[in-house]
Amino acid sequence: MSPQGHHWQKQPSWRILDTQFGAGDIFLDTWHTWREDADRPRLLHYVALCEQPSSATELTKYFANHPELAPLGVQLSRHWFGLMPGFHRFLLEQGQVVLTLCIGEPLSMLRAQQFEADAIELALPDIGKNVQPWFLKALTQCCRRGTRLVVRHWATDYGNELSNALSQCGFKINPEVPGIGLFDPAWQLKKTRPTTLTLPLPIQRCAVIGAGLAGASVAASLVRRGWQVTVLDQAEAPAAGASGLPVGLVVPHVSSDDCTLSRLSRAGVRLMLQQVGELLKENQDWAPSGVFERQIGGTPKLPSNWPAAGGQWSMQGHPEGHLDLGCGLWHPKGAWIKPAALVNAWLNQPGVTFQGNARVADVCRQGNTWVLSDAQGELLCEAECVVFSNASGAFDLLQKMKHPALDTQGSEPHLPSKQGMLGLLSWALHAESEKTGFTPFPVNGSGSIVTGIPTENGQAWFMGSSYQPESQPERSDQENHLRNLDHLEQLLPPVAQNLNEAFQTGALQAWKGTRCIVADRLPVVGPLDATDQPGWWICAGLGSRGLSFSVLCAELLAARMGAEPWPVEAKLARSLEALRA
Repeated sequence: MSPQGHHWQKQPSWRILDTQFGAGDIFLDTWHTWREDADRPRLLHYVALCEQPSSATELTKYFANHPELAPLGVQLSRHWFGLMPGFHRFLLEQGQVVLTLCIGEPLSMLRAQQFEADAIELALPDIGKNVQPWFLKALTQCCRRGTRLVVRHWATDYGNELSNALSQCGFKINPEVPGIGLFDPAWQLKKTRPTTLTLPLPIQRCAVIGAGLAGASVAASLVRRGWQVTVLDQAEAPAAGASGLPVGLVVPHVSSDDCTLSRLSRAGVRLMLQQVGELLKENQDWAPSGVFERQIGGTPKLPSNWPAAGGQWSMQGHPEGHLDLGCGLWHPKGAWIKPAALVNAWLNQPGVTFQGNARVADVCRQGNTWVLSDAQGELLCEAECVVFSNASGAFDLLQKMKHPALDTQGSEPHLPSKQGMLGLLSWALHAESEKTGFTPFPVNGSGSIVTGIPTENGQAWFMGSSYQPESQPERSDQENHLRNLDHLEQLLPPVAQNLNEAFQTGALQAWKGTRCIVADRLPVVGPLDATDQPGWWICAGLGSRGLSFSVLCAELLAARMGAEPWPVEAKLARSLEALRA
């Protein structure tokens, strides 16, 4: 049994920090122990530091000689790609075992954490004979009083020196069992990091307003942790707004400086691919097609120091057999997804209740619960926690209730400004005799075109979408079709020429929706007040990247509510902070 095993029994969650992932043997042994334990915690978090990850082949080969662990190694290796410096999250066992692999210099990765561990696996010779007091001191920032310590490969030749260093940092080492200890300093604990929840919210009832990608993903993340979630939407059915898009792309963002948006998008794409692979039917509701991105005007460009692992995300060039597409980037992990299918899959999980025709007009406190009511004052729902995930409607409802998060005149941090962005998607069924030069994979860069998508009436292609601020008079559908044609001419000129008549004559169908865009183009995620146990939260403003951001934002929100490890580095996560303006 893993040395942590019997301590986690009957706990709602257990958080382990491993300072050296190595070949992953300790993690897989811990995962195996968790599977075999009837009294295991509902959620196992395993955060591992790693300077240089093994390849997927090495990972699988290593565990071939360990029959009880080999199936777990194979399962993990399916997602083992694109391991660039930074955090990488893996949702295993239907999201109940969560591995967060932190690649980079150990001290930097340790300082990027934002949680308190229940147990620590301290690897030697990670510390070795030259005890690093600054590393141990940083380690204490991830400890609570009572955090358990296991030191691997304890050696008597430097055990006393290490024991003294650990004692000076607040760890008490068991003299009878070298290498086993407890964080229990004789002094009062003080944290130097930015304020965050150290105690999880009680797992109770949560009301989520909005049944699109944002709300449904939040609901799914919370029910995995044991919450009872009611999702309310003003429409009769889920995915009635922008998430009703017939098909969308999940593709990493690229920038020459690998900016915050690029790094967040890769984290989000990884999580989304794990979810659709588990929940949706391949080639019906989604496909790992890859995506080709045309470089319009020479952009976007990969960073000059793009590592080999980055090539598993994005590379300069073309997919095999398609050298005639012009300059561009190939994203081998890009995919097309039907958002509504995913929303429904999330809402159909046990513990989630969908309530349609429920337009929330007010949220007020009664005792220890929040009461949500409609415009007539009729009760819709009661819950101990509320998450606003209804895109622009979240901002509008908070404004109506005069919540201080929208007070731009005060001195306190508040929500950034937002605007609605109208969009029209042009589409049609493929004709049997069609000769249009369509590619077998999506192409984006100036809008996007996706082909061969199964629908009730046959396979279809989709092109778009147009972009227009909601504050402007809405353009006609035909004008938007022609704007989409302009974009298609930049992406695939031969296809645009062959489809010109269809666009010009309006012989196309249209889907329209409104996206919620935040001023800095990043979502807003987090609590709406600074109390120790916030009751109001928000996850909104996913804009045109709902498929790339929804799972990441939901995981970050759930992690903050549960005082769990965060899915990305603290600095990246802070860029999504709700009250950041």
